[in-house]
Amino acid sequence: MMFGSDMMMGSWTMMGPWTSLHWVVLVVLAALVLYPTGRILQRMGFSPFWSVIALVPLANLIGLWVVAMVPWPQGREIDGPDGTRTPRAV
Repeated sequence: MMFGSDMMMGSWTMMGPWTSLHWVVLVVLAALVLYPTGRILQRMGFSPFWSVIALVPLANLIGLWVVAMVPWPQGREIDGPDGTRTPRAV
């Protein structure tokens, strides 16, 4: 008779190694999150590499609040260093 943790150590509960399909799915899902996040950050004037923070638990929530609180450029124009309005590159 098995008791406690012995019952959970049976072979049916063990996970096998990651196959190439697991890695492909992981890369596709990461790309589905990182690409649009990077594009949004780039349009806000941040480096798109900051999108990697979206994969880190708790840091992604902090990053979301930072993005929500910083001023966004209005429309398709941004203020230049001398205060003039210049068209934004798409």
